[in-house]
Amino acid sequence: MKLYRIGLAAFGCALLLSACQQGGNTEDEQEDEVAPVPVETSQPVRGDVYAVYSGTAPIEAYAEADVIAKVEGEVREILVEEGDEVNAGDVLARLDGDRLRLELSESRARLDQMRSDFKRNRDLREKGLLSEGEFEKLRYDLEALEASFNLASLELDYTRIRAPIDGVVSERYVKIGNTIRVGDPAFRVTSLDPLVAYLHVPEREFRKIEAGQPVAIDIDALAGQRVIATVTRISPIVDPDTGTFKTTIEIRDEERRIKPGMFGRMSIVYDVHENALQIPRSAVVEDMGNQTVFVIEDDKAVRRIVTTGFGNDGMIEIIDGLSDDDAVVTVGQVGLKPDAKVTVIN
Repeated sequence: MKLYRIGLAAFGCALLLSACQQGGNTEDEQEDEVAPVPVETSQPVRGDVYAVYSGTAPIEAYAEADVIAKVEGEVREILVEEGDEVNAGDVLARLDGDRLRLELSESRARLDQMRSDFKRNRDLREKGLLSEGEFEKLRYDLEALEASFNLASLELDYTRIRAPIDGVVSERYVKIGNTIRVGDPAFRVTSLDPLVAYLHVPEREFRKIEAGQPVAIDIDALAGQRVIATVTRISPIVDPDTGTFKTTIEIRDEERRIKPGMFGRMSIVYDVHENALQIPRSAVVEDMGNQTVFVIEDDKAVRRIVTTGFGNDGMIEIIDGLSDDDAVVTVGQVGLKPDAKVTVIN
């Protein structure tokens, strides 16, 4: 019986040992069966990268003027309509000038008579038959009549309403038959060459923005067509109320696609790094305050701390931490652990 118990105990230990060995093999197999993480990678590229200040501003006309009536009268003829291009001095409309023409004729008649009298009295003075004082009085009277005649001529000319600047007729306020008074607006002329935008930039950017820098403008109404403009002027003062300074951007648009009042997103390029190493911005992961990326080494994800620079158009400059030949994880890096096995599925 004693031998039987000893044999039974030995058999039980053998079974227990076998079970332990089988359990250990299962854990090793589970570790070996951990699937690699699928990722996508790409190599860094080189190209120019720009430092940009971005802001928004409405686009305005460089010059705009209301054309006002300088004499009172009835509108007899309108020569332009809204949208017509005009040059400074072009006649836009005509007022009746009947009364002014009569006044001009009267002034001309008095002036002609005075000139005849002046000529006759000049002969008398030369013969000593007229005193110098009386002759000077005649001279002053002649000059007064000449000034009166010129004024009457000018007022008659004012019945032709003229454009004060080059541009486009943007508004017409009058109709044929309207009687307008002195100072009433008749038209508005808007200069479309150039157009301008006034961008108010924070004072911390004051040393970065300079006249002559290029500006890329995106306007929703142009369906993605980017317009290139130029910074023309920088205000020398900072507004103490807003903490900004005014930057004037001049826009040339020979095709007249841009209209005053459109809203534009301005991007002022103030620096450029040529042939810079760049990767997609999405590849950079924040970790404990550091900028990091994952690169593939021996089918494992290795975390690298990088130093970044300028970024635009979805790319970011890498100043330090990567080389041109590194395979950078661009998809699947979120949640990826260092030294994790990966499989590239580009």
